[in-house]
Amino acid sequence: MKQGKTTRIATYGLLVALAFIFSYIETLIPFNFGVPGIKLGLANIVVMIALYKLGFKEAFSLAIIRVVLVGFTFGNMFSILYSLSGGILSCLMMAFLKKADRFSMIGVSVVGGVMHNVGQILMAMIMLDTIQLYYYLPVLIIAGILTGILIGILGANIVKRLPNL
Repeated sequence: MKQGKTTRIATYGLLVALAFIFSYIETLIPFNFGVPGIKLGLANIVVMIALYKLGFKEAFSLAIIRVVLVGFTFGNMFSILYSLSGGILSCLMMAFLKKADRFSMIGVSVVGGVMHNVGQILMAMIMLDTIQLYYYLPVLIIAGILTGILIGILGANIVKRLPNL
């Protein structure tokens, strides 16, 4: 195995562990606005870093691995399905916007945060067989914008300081 490949695998493993730890830390932070599903999304900092430093494929697989690990550790099958639907939609949209090269990292993060919430609501509407959940969308969109700004600012500052991976 070449040195470059070994470094890449080690970096990827480190990012998976970091995303997992951030997800755990998030469970310890009391962040309740009376609406289920609102989270800070700390692990998305790691996904953003992977997207900007490693590429889409790595960021996407990192997001999937994190959701599955966190779901089996702290959640259940429903939380995995909700998080996967949000994570997949979020990653796809962030990758599209990054590739378009018309948005800052903060803008990409905001769209990722909003799309994560939209994906989860869509999955909940399917799972619960009700369209009434769309009433949650305005609150979840605002939460996605606010947390997306925070994650985008943090992610942009970290990416600026990191060497090429």
